[in-house]
This record gives sequence, structure tokens and C-alpha cells, in this order.
Amino acid sequence: MSTAPAALASGLAAAPDIALDAALGDPEDSAGVSAELDEAEEFPAQMCARLDAFGLPAYYVPADHGGALADHEQLLRLQRVVARRDLSAAIAHGKTYLGAAPVWTVGTPRQTAAVSAAVRSGEPFAWALTEPDHGADLANGEVIAARRTSGFLLDGTKWPINNATRADHLVVLARTGDPGTARGHSLFLVDKRRLARGTWRALPKAATHGVRGIDISGIEFSAAELSDAALLGPEGSGLETVLRTLQLTRTMCTALSLGAGEQALRLTAGFTATRMIQRTPLADRPRTRSIIARCAALLAATEAAASLGARSIHSLTDELSVTSAVVKALAPTLIDAVVADLAELLGLRSFLTGEYAHGAFQKLSRDHHVVAIFDGSTPVNRAALIPQYGRLARGFARADVDTDGLAEAAALGTRPRRLDHRALTLTSRRGCSVVQSLPILAEALADRGAPDGLAEHAAALAATAADIAPLMGEAAPSARPPMAAYELAGAYELCYAGAACLHLWATGGRPSRASGPLWDDGLWARAALRALRARIATVLRTPAPEPEPGDDTIDFRLSAVIDEAVAVGAAVTPFGIPVRTP
Repeated sequence: MSTAPAALASGLAAAPDIALDAALGDPEDSAGVSAELDEAEEFPAQMCARLDAFGLPAYYVPADHGGALADHEQLLRLQRVVARRDLSAAIAHGKTYLGAAPVWTVGTPRQTAAVSAAVRSGEPFAWALTEPDHGADLANGEVIAARRTSGFLLDGTKWPINNATRADHLVVLARTGDPGTARGHSLFLVDKRRLARGTWRALPKAATHGVRGIDISGIEFSAAELSDAALLGPEGSGLETVLRTLQLTRTMCTALSLGAGEQALRLTAGFTATRMIQRTPLADRPRTRSIIARCAALLAATEAAASLGARSIHSLTDELSVTSAVVKALAPTLIDAVVADLAELLGLRSFLTGEYAHGAFQKLSRDHHVVAIFDGSTPVNRAALIPQYGRLARGFARADVDTDGLAEAAALGTRPRRLDHRALTLTSRRGCSVVQSLPILAEALADRGAPDGLAEHAAALAATAADIAPLMGEAAPSARPPMAAYELAGAYELCYAGAACLHLWATGGRPSRASGPLWDDGLWARAALRALRARIATVLRTPAPEPEPGDDTIDFRLSAVIDEAVAVGAAVTPFGIPVRTP
């Protein structure tokens, strides 16, 4: 049984993402293999086996249950290492984290022990939530677990489900009460190997535009007998457990976007540096510099929001209903925009499969489109935020901030407090400390002195958040919110990202990685805030922000830093790691 990677024993425990990068070998080799598997629509079995050999499954199991997961920031960075090589493999392998996560929330000691052993030994898990006719409408699912004298009979179809065929273990949401009610569903631990023959069958793999090789399939149950021991949590608590667990899984999905965005930026910067047009490198053209700088800035902003969100799992747990919805909607939205902008520079090569870099760009572009759908689509996550507008508005007006929890969340690289799953709540009573601290943080930056433009951008962002908050407070509760409410959610997400940038810049983030040209004069933070403010103006249809001091040099400086980083394999984000380990 693999319980932790060999890297831990060799003294690399402080940087498991660097150890994993080294263990995966030459990225060029894996890129070629990924392209071949994608073309053949074959499962990335070899990469998944290498991840098992490293010991990555141990990081899907909390330390309390015998695993290596004591820090979700660490898991975020591990998953990002995989995603920047092959997003399909990251999605296929990482599904086990999602599938097993409900067990850590409500499982009995016997259930958690059994699942821990299975996950650490490399057995894949699936989370069977969606159904053909209901999708995200989980409350009206038609898969039924009928109560018997002893146990349950499971009937119905779950589809589409990642790992439905390859995984022997599934956590299944099934109706045990009245449809459409909060207490109408329960969760069950299902081991297909223990079901009687003929009581279940696998549904064929679905053909997909992206992630072509992974196991997107389904399962059909027909009077499958489950014992009482299969019930996960109290009967009728299934939907509540799903909503609480999704707060963890949605937050961790951001790793997929980080990996895709980083790969796209490296591929494009590498191309523009060597592509000659009229005897001049494409990289030297002003428009190219502007696009590279903007995309690097948005990737840095996504990294800041995702990192702070992962840390918040531990220290701002009771606010995670807001944090998870915000970062899950934000990350794929920003990275989709980054990929689209970079595709302009690659031109035809962004679509070709057999040309530049094994066609990696078109593959990551197709693969990443599915991330916005995982664990609730972007509209679903924004719909989860809208009912909390009143508390967010009041919390902002009162400047209600969990100061200690926020400081701990911003201290990247330090050991966080133990996650208390019981602290996960369906709504945040305080609101969102990250955004609600913006005015105080902006004032502090102005008082202490900051690089040219940073304090001005911070003050402007705080003013924007102050304008948005009362609009959120005025939004009337509705079962079908108007489009304006969704637009406010999009703007609020960008305010969160800006606040995350400012907090991590102010603390210096992880000291071992908070250095180099990206940090000189607050370059990455100024670029990120400039890009985020421009996007807020677009979302809210307000005038574009006026330039702040130093903005006129950002494009040249940041694009030059990215070009150099790509050339030597250095980090392209403020908290990233090199792509080639010496």
C-alpha cells in the first residue's frame, strides 16, 4: 500500500510539488504521449500509474484518517503540476479526491478507515450525482434507494459520471424521501464488486470534445441490494452533505485552471519568441507584449485567488459557502479568457494537432472547457452566491473581518490549522472576510508606502467594491434571479481576486517563492489589479479605468519577464515553480 510519496522520506516534504514535477520527468515526453492518447481517445493509464507510484493518492486522504492531506494549498499545487502537463490526466486521477470527499465529512470510523485504505492503495473513486434528465437539479433526482427491512434496493441511472466504469467504488446520491425536498435524498457507499450479478451495468463511455480519453460514462442500477452499512451519514442528509462537500471540491477545481493557464502561457510565449515576422520576433511587437502581459496578470490573479481559497478551507471554514462559489466561478472564467487571447497570437497553430508542441494548445483549450462545468457550472455557482448577497452587503458595510483567520489564510507555505469538517456551513454568517477587508487594506497600503500605482489601484478597487456592496444588498431574493444579479456576482469574484492579490503581496506570500523579477516594484500585483479592474468595468458596463502611475511600463516589463522565464524554465507566476527541475 502506498501511503505517502517517497519524496517525503527523502526530505522534500516542504516542497512536494517540486518533487512531483521531478518524478514526472521530461515534460516534452509526456506532451507527446498525451497527444497520442487524446487522438486515440485512450485513458491516460501510464500517467495515472506514475501518480500512484509517487503517492499522490495519499494526498486525497486527510491526515486524521491516515493520509498526507493536512494542507489544501499543498494539494492545490500538486494537482496544478499534473494539470500543466496533461489536464486529462489531472481530471481522471483527481476525481478520486472528489469521489471520496463526502466520506471525510460524514463517514463513520469504519467507513473512513475502509475508504482511506482503498484510496491510499490507488483504487479510484467516483461521485455519482447527476442524472440524464436532471443534471444539476439534484433535488429532483430519480435514482431511488427503497428502504427494506434490512438495507436498501437501489434503482435508476447515474450519468454522466467521471470514473463510473473504471471505479469500483462510488458515492451515490439516491432518493429516499419525497422528490424536490431538502431531506429527500441520501448518500450511499457502493462497491460494485459486492453487488449481485445483473443488478448493475456500466453505460458506454460518452464521446467528448475535450478530455477525450477519460472515463465519462454512467451506471444503471436494477434492484441492487445495499446493506444498512452502505448509508453515508443520516438518512435524508444527502443533499446537505453534497452541498457542504462541494465547498471543498469546488475550491480545489481551481488547480485545473491554473495548470491549463500556465501551459497555455508557456506554449504561446515560447512560440512568439521564435516566430519571425519581417525579421522581427513576434514577441517584440507592442500588441504581443500587451496580450502576454495581460494573460500573465490574469493567471497571477487566478493563482492568488485559488491559493487564498485553498488556505481558507482551514482558517475561514465557516465562510467557504462564499469562497468556494467565488473561486470556482472565477478561475475557469479568467483562464478561458486567457486561452482565447493567447490563441490569437498562435493563430492557426492554436487549432492544429500535429504541428507546434504536439498540438498541446488545442488539446488544453478543449480540455479546459469542461472545468467550468465540474462541481456546478459557473451559473450554478453564481446562483449559490446570490442568496447570500444580503449578508455580504451587511458584512462589507460593517467591515466584519475574521482577522486571525484571514492572516492565516494569507500566510502561504505555513502549516494551517486542522480542518474541522463540522464547521462547513450552508451559508456564511459573516460574509467574506477577504473582500470585506479591502477598504482597511487599501488604507494600510497607502499609509505604509507602496510601489507606484499599487496603492492607487487598491484604493480604486476598494471603491468599486463599496459601490457593488449596496447593489447586492438591494437585490431582492428570487427563485429566478435577473441577469443583473449574475453580473454582480461576476464583478464580486473579480473584487475577491484583487483583494487576494493585495493580501498575498502585503504578506509576501510564501517567502521561499516571493522573490525575483515578478516581485520587483510589485510588478505582478500591479499588473493583476490593472487587468482585474478593466474586466470589472466590462462586466458592469462602466467606463474603462484611467491609468495609474507606472501602468505605462507594465506591458514591456512583465512580458519581458515571462519571455525570460519561459526560455529558462523558471516560474511564470508569483507562487509557481519551474517547469523543468534541474
